[in-house]
Amino acid sequence: MSTVEDPLLRLLQRHYGDRWAIRRTSHLWIATVRDRDVDHAPTLVEHDIEDFVRELEHPPPGSGRSLLSSGWLHSRLDPLDTDDDAYYQDDRSKS
Repeated sequence: MSTVEDPLLRLLQRHYGDRWAIRRTSHLWIATVRDRDVDHAPTLVEHDIEDFVRELEHPPPGSGRSLLSSGWLHSRLDPLDTDDDAYYQDDRSKS
């Protein structure tokens, strides 16, 4: 289902688009956070639109954090000189 065909999806994207990337399938409403450093659930998936909007307004707590997104891990790794900055080197290996 495209955004053009779904005025409710467009409305939600306009209203919550600064915090959430919102899409839908024929049966599910899906939102993912735009800011990875949030202290609540990063992804919402609901069948019911009213439950979905309630969770957009008041997201449930997250169940944990990936070490890959934590500042602690990044403070201990140095980016390698690559085009995509996707690879890091453990700073302990410099000795």
